[in-house]
Amino acid sequence: MRNPNHPSGSSLGPPRDSGTNGRDIARRFSLLSRRILRHANQGVPRLEFMREMSRLVLDFSGCDSLEVRLWGPEISYRWQAWRDGRDEIEHRPVPGDPQTACRFPRHPVLEKICLQVSTGPVPEVLSCFTRNGSFWTSDALEPVCLEAGAEPVPLGIADQTRSLCIIGFAVDDANAGILLLESGRKETVARPLVEPFEAMAQTIGLAIADRRAQAALRERVKELSCLYGIARLVERRRLDSAELLPGIAEQVRIAFQYPEQAEVSVTIDERDFVTDGWQDRGARLEVPVEVNGDERGLLRVGYPDPPAHLEQDPFLPEETSLLEAVAREIARLVDRDEVDREKGRLQDQLRHADRLATIGQLSAGIAHELNEPLANILGFAQLLGKAEGLPGSARGDVTHIETAALHAREVIRKLMLFARQTPPRTGPVDLNNLVREGLYFLEGRCAKNDIELVRRLGEGVPEIEADASQLLQVLVNLVVNAIQAMPHGGKLTITTSAEDARVRLSVEDTGTGMSDDVRRRVFIPFFTTKDVHDGTGLGLAVVDGIVAGHGGTIEVESKVGVGTTFTVALPRRSDRNPDREE
Repeated sequence: MRNPNHPSGSSLGPPRDSGTNGRDIARRFSLLSRRILRHANQGVPRLEFMREMSRLVLDFSGCDSLEVRLWGPEISYRWQAWRDGRDEIEHRPVPGDPQTACRFPRHPVLEKICLQVSTGPVPEVLSCFTRNGSFWTSDALEPVCLEAGAEPVPLGIADQTRSLCIIGFAVDDANAGILLLESGRKETVARPLVEPFEAMAQTIGLAIADRRAQAALRERVKELSCLYGIARLVERRRLDSAELLPGIAEQVRIAFQYPEQAEVSVTIDERDFVTDGWQDRGARLEVPVEVNGDERGLLRVGYPDPPAHLEQDPFLPEETSLLEAVAREIARLVDRDEVDREKGRLQDQLRHADRLATIGQLSAGIAHELNEPLANILGFAQLLGKAEGLPGSARGDVTHIETAALHAREVIRKLMLFARQTPPRTGPVDLNNLVREGLYFLEGRCAKNDIELVRRLGEGVPEIEADASQLLQVLVNLVVNAIQAMPHGGKLTITTSAEDARVRLSVEDTGTGMSDDVRRRVFIPFFTTKDVHDGTGLGLAVVDGIVAGHGGTIEVESKVGVGTTFTVALPRRSDRNPDREE
């Protein structure tokens, strides 16, 4: 209702005399309609449109205030404006209906009239209603008759309201509203003026529908431009998702209703990509980013500092659909990056496997070419070492020659094992006995390095079908690695046990440990963290190959600064193929 504190002012409404004034009203109404519709087509925010429309209508009608109440499945709000320039808006939950929109708790008669106008029909015999169902009175202090044959009742509204007109109008098939015009003067609303006012209300409904259609069209254009811009970005396949996501966030920002106030945040795997000014507050719209069914991130749009013209819910239903489409595109982009990385990894593995195959083909030739001269060097060095009268310094040099030759022959042997050029010679092997004998010549090295050697040999550990020399090599390689991991001493524990159908050998140290990245790569041939003179990177690869060749598995657990445990599991002798060739 009209604010009782507003100034009345002089009427700016159309003339109310007879004669040519009818044509003047028509001319003014035509001008009013054009201005309202033109303003609706300019794409201005709702509040700006309602303010300009209110100014034009108040000038045309000569009234002091107007009130528009709209309801429907998509819009539901109340707008009120006064001649002195003040206005207010009240948003209401959608969907709305006439019963909710037409409530006037302090004015039950006025509420009943509004419901009659909005829902109809109204008997034409009532003088205060027009044939189109609009209500009017030129003196609100006079009682009105709301039903045929009933006694007139007072409106019960403020004394400052003397003229009143209530008109229903349609926005579209699903949304409707009512227009209330009020004046503090009698006769501002009269029967000859109600029909132009009704046409004016229909123009307002048409303008609201037109403004909404124009706004919706502009939003669709922005959304399509956003998707096109994102598609152009994604075409740049030389860029990965981390480089593309900031550009995608900016495309999303300019696609929303209020791009100047909107901010966008894209979170993928705990990495954030945001537009300038993002703050985690205010109105927000968010959708998850799912990659192959797993939620990997979040796409959010927000208004941290909403301006005055922002509506109660600033997000359109279509904007939710747009955000979901962009989230799917981001998911495809992330998945594409991961596929590309996996493809690169597999290509690296393929190239590496090809190099290993080449090494395997060359190993036999290398062994043939080098073993013979190494055998001659070793043999002559041993003969020279047995010669009488050899000076002490020369004898030491001969020993170095012999040691170097033995080391070279061991490297070649490992290459032959890795390339599967040496067939295994299997037979029954007592794992406990293998540990006792195999560690005999390593005990001195452990004592020298201040390492406590502990054997925990299980009772009743069954024999296994294996190549004893190869299993000894497995044990020695694991123990040597453990000793090298404890440069300042520690504890080395060798454990054997039998569980289910498996016999287990565990080598545990309290050394430096390994990071997760190193742990995943320890069995890759030629991978080593040691200095170039301390290792070839073949030891654990050979161990893995020997264990796999015996139908077993090897697992490693490690923690930096705590230590490492290698566990070898081999099938019992009865589980090996009895027909396997020796």
